Amino acid sequence: MKISKEHAEHYNWGNACDGWHLVKNNELSVIHERMPANTAEVCHYHHQAQQFFFVLSGTATMDIDGERITLQANEGIEVPALTPHQMRNDLQEDVEFLVISQPNSKGDRIPL
Repeated sequence: MKISKEHAEHYNWGNACDGWHLVKNNELSVIHERMPANTAEVCHYHHQAQQFFFVLSGTATMDIDGERITLQANEGIEVPALTPHQMRNDLQEDVEFLVISQPNSKGDRIPL
């Protein structure tokens, strides 16, 4: 079935951040997310889910297991299960990105 951000299930998280579920089942999650300027998610890890973050627009900062990585538009990074990570937007423009989780990370997030 065809899906678009305009018709996907929407949710809010963090401080004024948005997410749209593009694929949502037990084995796979694909979410289009938007982070406004100067926002961040909580540092966390997943017991089972591996994730791939892919920046669509803007610049994101990822802290992954103590290493700081900058991702520009059209760049991505894989985060294995059990690896502490945090996505941040340290700049003044929105960041939009995809986060792909396998299996679905719902209920698998452990905050640090």
